[in-house]
Amino acid sequence: MRPLRYAINVTLDGCVHHEAVGPDEELHRWWGEQLAAADAMLLGRVTYQMMESAWRRSPDGTWPDWMADWMVPFASSIDAARKYVVSSTMDDVDWNAELLRGDLAEAVTRLKDQPGGAVHLGGVTLPLALADLGLVDEYVFVVHPVVAGRGPTLLDGLRRPLTLRLVDRQVFGSGAVAHRYVPGDEFRAGGPSTPA
Repeated sequence: MRPLRYAINVTLDGCVHHEAVGPDEELHRWWGEQLAAADAMLLGRVTYQMMESAWRRSPDGTWPDWMADWMVPFASSIDAARKYVVSSTMDDVDWNAELLRGDLAEAVTRLKDQPGGAVHLGGVTLPLALADLGLVDEYVFVVHPVVAGRGPTLLDGLRRPLTLRLVDRQVFGSGAVAHRYVPGDEFRAGGPSTPA
């Protein structure tokens, strides 16, 4: 089964808005490596459209003037990635993407059952729904030494607490720390709806 990995930047006060933390060369390179190592990305409509507007290579193969050279590996990883998009309002996608239709749990379970490596899950709303369904196999939270004071927060609205086990951590020069967790077995798909 392909593991589903939810990875996101988060501030000390839990904000997950994409503008809450500024770009950093070391982290851009690390994120690019993480995305390149995954077989595919799973995104909701909002995240897909936001990523496409920022990180899609132009038809002539060039990158925008605002993009620093050190951002290119990150942008290239996103641009080249196979993408699966969950949306009930979009009729079509391109950018190496495919729409996932029907029941969310069934569609994502089918995706996970396909042969291949990890699927990188991004965004805010879709990961919340998949965490509630017990379908996320790994959580990677890159915690930045920033207090945003506002904005959407990590897994806000989760129907039940998640107990996570730390399996790895990495400290960056900026003071950000990547924490990698796996859920306890009781929180995987098909487990009880409340902690034991």
